[in-house]
Amino acid sequence: MITIVTYDITDPRRLQRFAKFLREYGLRSQKSVFECRLTESEIREIRSACRDRLDLATDAVRIYRVCSGCMARAVVLGKGIKLKELGWELV
Repeated sequence: MITIVTYDITDPRRLQRFAKFLREYGLRSQKSVFECRLTESEIREIRSACRDRLDLATDAVRIYRVCSGCMARAVVLGKGIKLKELGWELV
């Protein structure tokens, strides 16, 4: 299932490290937004990384599951590519 991961991280070093970590899971669609195809296990890994690597008193991460029907109706205005348009699958 498509998963959107958004974040607001206060420390620049933590922010860079977390963004680099998320590149292993999906595509950066905006500065603080990744679109990913994740399994339940991968979501648990991201949640664990948030607890271990971030300061959850000042940082925020949101993980949204998006059904394929909703993703197909997503509207992208301006610069950007929908994850669906890339034609790739994680193996």
